[in-house]
Amino acid sequence: MTTHDDAAPVVQDETVDHQADLASVAEVIREVEAAVNTNDAELLTARFTENTVVVNAAGSLLTGRRELLAANRRALAGFLRDEHVRYELGDVVFLRPDVAIAVKTARSATAAGEPLEADPSMIALYVLVKEAGRWWVAARENTLIPA
Repeated sequence: MTTHDDAAPVVQDETVDHQADLASVAEVIREVEAAVNTNDAELLTARFTENTVVVNAAGSLLTGRRELLAANRRALAGFLRDEHVRYELGDVVFLRPDVAIAVKTARSATAAGEPLEADPSMIALYVLVKEAGRWWVAARENTLIPA
């Protein structure tokens, strides 16, 4: 049996003030919510990197922005066409000045934005990178939360 005496590191960037970055990450989540609520696949895909990796709530792996856009178009024209959501940004940790992880929860909502569920029905983990002063989604993983 192998044991390790070293404690695991806490990885969190404290070299800069991340208040503006936090606001930008929150804006990414607001754009994603608006895109779902307006069936706008282009907006839904706009903040993802070209080489993005996404695992959707059904467990499908999507690689690259082109594949993600096609999947978003199918979903928003199909099973998500009449759905509305309410997203809440949870923890955001800046691992480096230009790398962050963020947690988002989701609830079904009315067209007016009122949540239909008391508890979230989905949770997502985002990996974001800052490139040329703008935050992009490099990876996202969605998981349905059992009722």
